[in-house]
Amino acid sequence: MRRSRFAAYVGSLLLALAAVLTGTGTAHAAEGTYVALGDSYSSGVGAGSYLSSSGDCKRSTKAYPYLWAAAHSPSSFAFTACSGARTGDVLASQLTPLNAATALVSISIGGNDAGFSDVMTTCVLQSDSSCLARINTAKAYVDATLPGQLDNVYSAITSRAPNAHVVVLGYPRFYKLGTTCLGLSETKRKAINDAADYLDTAIAKRAANHGFAWADVRGTFTGHELCSGSAWLHSLNLLNIGESYHPTAAGQSGGYLPVLNSAA
Repeated sequence: MRRSRFAAYVGSLLLALAAVLTGTGTAHAAEGTYVALGDSYSSGVGAGSYLSSSGDCKRSTKAYPYLWAAAHSPSSFAFTACSGARTGDVLASQLTPLNAATALVSISIGGNDAGFSDVMTTCVLQSDSSCLARINTAKAYVDATLPGQLDNVYSAITSRAPNAHVVVLGYPRFYKLGTTCLGLSETKRKAINDAADYLDTAIAKRAANHGFAWADVRGTFTGHELCSGSAWLHSLNLLNIGESYHPTAAGQSGGYLPVLNSAA
């Protein structure tokens, strides 16, 4: 009997170890619902295959939340991330599915609040000095205003879903530097990358203060920036402006999904 119990104990340890090594032991999905909040980087703009029911929110079946839910089969999945969303939009229209049974929440938010679209428009169409000035304005906003807005969103998530494991995902650097590349100058490309770092640092700090997990995508996107020759981001697309500077389907599956898998 002792030998049987010992064998069973060893067997259970080996199964647990295998689950850890293979990533099959994710408890959050099995224990409750998964709710995916956020902006276009979470809804999947740029990845194609949009759900017709999502309308202008452009939620994609190739977006990382949809891919994660398909792979892990949570008890239920609510996908409320929406193209163009700011922190106020999350508070106003995305939090309804959250409740005490919510086990996992993912969110990317803050880029639109900081003026992502206007920064890119300025840097594409205007001079180096105008680009740098607009980025400095965005950084000032990130310092003075964005932390409070993120706090409002994160506090609301905790209030509505007190038992949830919350994963906050950041934004990639856009450009590979030090290489010949048509389009923006090296000065602009470096400034845009620095701005992404600045924004990610601010978001990561607020996430940590709320006890949320931080999922940094800059590592997975390294080698797949614009100008790398293997980009996981759309460049300027005059035929579909809305997809410009958003992750491709490969960026969702290869850049975002792995960091959610690790953090969830």
